[in-house]
Amino acid sequence: MSADQTILAARESSALTEGTIDLQALLRESDVQSVLDQLDRELIGLAPVKRRLREIAAFLLVSRARKQFGLEVSPPSLHMCFSGNPGTGKTTVATRMADILHRLGYVRKGHLVSVTRDDLVGQYIGHTAPKTKEILKRAMGGVLFIDEAYYLYRPENERDYGQEAIEILLQAMENHRDDFVVILAGYKDRMETFFRANAGMASRIAHHIEFPDYSEDELMQIAQLMLAQMNYRLDASGEQAMREYIERRVRRPNFANARSIRNALDRARLRQANRLFALPQAVDQVALSTLSAADLHASRVFQELDAVSHGETT
Repeated sequence: MSADQTILAARESSALTEGTIDLQALLRESDVQSVLDQLDRELIGLAPVKRRLREIAAFLLVSRARKQFGLEVSPPSLHMCFSGNPGTGKTTVATRMADILHRLGYVRKGHLVSVTRDDLVGQYIGHTAPKTKEILKRAMGGVLFIDEAYYLYRPENERDYGQEAIEILLQAMENHRDDFVVILAGYKDRMETFFRANAGMASRIAHHIEFPDYSEDELMQIAQLMLAQMNYRLDASGEQAMREYIERRVRRPNFANARSIRNALDRARLRQANRLFALPQAVDQVALSTLSAADLHASRVFQELDAVSHGETT
């Protein structure tokens, strides 16, 4: 038993009195609530996702309480699937999930190892097994997050080695489920196809959490939060331009929710820097920290749509 697990066990004993156990005391002593509060601060919206995390945390707390009374004989299955479009906070939530699992004593370390197919699958015979096993070794005691997990399975290529990685993962998920947790992530429809083709993997996933796209109002809040974290702000014209940008961008291909907003703000900051350098006068702190409409209107999102509206094709 690790030092953290010993402390948690002592706290559980303090909450157990006269044949009853105080679940709220367990929640306070595990400090899981602080992780959930941090998630609320980090991520705008995602109410269904946050609700599911609270439900899982409650389930795990009850499981530990049942164990105190000798009612729990085996650890609950904790492998998960996060499905949704890019930029909806899946990696951030996985990081917080690892922290929750650690605080409740279900993993020893609570770290997150984030990988893709290239980290697991080799290019030639004998290459995949050592790559996959090395990743599993790093993930033990924490959470293994596999983004775009469906790329592990490529049935159209009979010489592909992804199936070997899947088989090694399946064995580890079964044999070491008390030592690490796997979270598979990706687009909802592709994950469903992946599970239909891999019944063994589907049967080991206990929790499916769907991440919704952000609304336009939520994307605006995300933009303002990101800017505040970078010590920037939008002036009145910039705020209107940002709203117009979001309205147009969500309708264009390859929109990636918060990721697209961050990219747009990074480009706007570059344009702001060039705009400030072109000024003949000295600039103050406000100017250095303010994005205006001009910094956003130079985006191709505005220019391409304006060209189309004027009948231009180049």
